[in-house]
Amino acid sequence: MKKTFLITALAAALSIGLAHAGEKLVVGATPVPHAEILELIKPTLAKEGVDLEIKVFTDYVQPNVQLNEKRLDANYFQTKPYLDGFNKGKGANLVTGVGVHVEPFGGYSNKYKKLADLPEGATIAIPNEGSNAGRALLLLQKGGLITLKDPTNALATPKDIATNPKKLKFRELESAVLPRALSQVDLALINTNYA
Repeated sequence: MKKTFLITALAAALSIGLAHAGEKLVVGATPVPHAEILELIKPTLAKEGVDLEIKVFTDYVQPNVQLNEKRLDANYFQTKPYLDGFNKGKGANLVTGVGVHVEPFGGYSNKYKKLADLPEGATIAIPNEGSNAGRALLLLQKGGLITLKDPTNALATPKDIATNPKKLKFRELESAVLPRALSQVDLALINTNYA
């Protein structure tokens, strides 16, 4: 039921807000689950006369760059804080069309079962993109490993860490690379669409 509602809501939002019968709609998306969800609504949009073209991106930067350059009609992959950070950093004015869902975020380790088991000087891999780095740091703060200068900053970076009692070392990596880095780090914080 929940999946059907999500697909119906997304199809309605795309067809009503962005395209009309007989038009082509080009949407950029990350592979999982975003492009997969778009593939599911493609037949529904086709029945309404909308030709949905899905451009798949493995990074979080190009979908906004291409949307800003009008090479895409829309994109589907990001959180509102990430979009706000992109707009601020690039002087863009992209807007949210409709909120659909937010990917869960988690910590993964091949070496440790609990955050408390992380040793002093452990290497932590986090996303190198705006709000995803912030989400990772907020999660570490919630787990008691660090504190941030502004404990609510969704766009925090390692430079915003106020205290780091275990002297954790941070590696900022592209989100798609984080799962492959698990064997090289003590903990990786990853969006579940890549985990």
